Amino acid sequence: MRFGIILFAGVLLQSAGLAAQAQNPALAARIAQLATQEESKVIAWRRDLHEHPELGNEETRTAGIIAAHLKKLGLEVQTGVARTGVVGILRGGKPGPVVALRADMDGLPITEANDLPFASKATATYLGQPVGVMHACGHDTHVAMLMGAAEVLSQVKKDLPGTVKFIFQPAEEGSLPGVEGGAKLMVKEGVLDKPKVDAVFGVHINAQTEVGNLTYRSGGVMASSDRFTIKVSGKGSHGAYPWNSVDPVVTAAQIILGLQTIVSRQVKLIDNAAVVTVGTINAGVRYNVIPPDVEMSGTIRALDTEVQKQIWASIKRIATNIAESAGATAEVTIEPYVPVTSNNPALMARMLPTLQSVAGAGHVREIKAVTGAEDFSYYQEKVPGVFLFVGGMKKGQDPATAADHHTAGFRIDESGLTLGVKTLATLAADYLTAKKP
Repeated sequence: MRFGIILFAGVLLQSAGLAAQAQNPALAARIAQLATQEESKVIAWRRDLHEHPELGNEETRTAGIIAAHLKKLGLEVQTGVARTGVVGILRGGKPGPVVALRADMDGLPITEANDLPFASKATATYLGQPVGVMHACGHDTHVAMLMGAAEVLSQVKKDLPGTVKFIFQPAEEGSLPGVEGGAKLMVKEGVLDKPKVDAVFGVHINAQTEVGNLTYRSGGVMASSDRFTIKVSGKGSHGAYPWNSVDPVVTAAQIILGLQTIVSRQVKLIDNAAVVTVGTINAGVRYNVIPPDVEMSGTIRALDTEVQKQIWASIKRIATNIAESAGATAEVTIEPYVPVTSNNPALMARMLPTLQSVAGAGHVREIKAVTGAEDFSYYQEKVPGVFLFVGGMKKGQDPATAADHHTAGFRIDESGLTLGVKTLATLAADYLTAKKP
């Protein structure tokens, strides 16, 4: 996950007319009891996975552990989905709808800087370079929590009117350039079919939210993420005679400044946030030579698909017209990567009582949207879905002092994992047992 700090909105959820009660209180109580009993197992799984992280599309050891666990539970198991993904199918005691629960499995090319006894010492090769590998975004906790939820639900399957599909996904953090993977490939290979999924739920641990809390947002909760590249072509010359050039460096600088007006002057920010960031600029090889070309690249983030399309058009228009005004040309390429992660409003409202019953109404809070991105959005494009955040920061800690996701010092308070197990399992059970309108 391309993550940012998630803070509470500061106001407790007030859901008029919604009681903080599960759809099936007796079943929810049984799930809570079983999840508590699973705590030591879940922590042990998490520590093992943390010590042995694997990069995206290389999660063979992780997948093997998951598959063996699901088979032991008596589930139907599919392996090799989207290269290294694992899918488990649990059929309840009665016919009914199909609900999916998803966890991501991959680590990041980051060398861990923690003194944990199970800290990662793993290494790998990434983009041709030797790198350390670390679960610096909490995917190890996601796998462990979903393994725990699978074990809990397998013990109450006779009470479930329907089917639960457990999706363990590789490469959420992205595949190598030119290699398809992650949720997009899982959907392409039919993970939401056979049996056809009616709703999908996912959770993400958060290192800046105190344990015992759940956070959510209806509608756009995480941004789309697109990559753009702009190649500015002019005419090179000796640096001492710039009048003989069509200087692509100066032109590129003007384009960069022009791009900053998209968010500040063209996007209606009172409705949705957006980001246009130039992250790289490459030009020339010598200080006194004006090069013929400059190439820059960056990221686009939006919380609304129409705003996303507006930004695409603005980047192309600004880059092309500024280049033309200087006598140069600009070639703009935009590569869509991840759509907006948008929680289905009706499903979100339907499941809020479940969240309140699991964590307590005072521990379920609405958050503002974030400009990090998540490929869970590919599932939500096909079926109604809800993506939530589970607190992973120790009680009483100042969020400003907690190491952020995707950093070498990232760490999680494992006492928050049981809530994640309860949340996943109860969401599935409540969705299946709910009275249909």
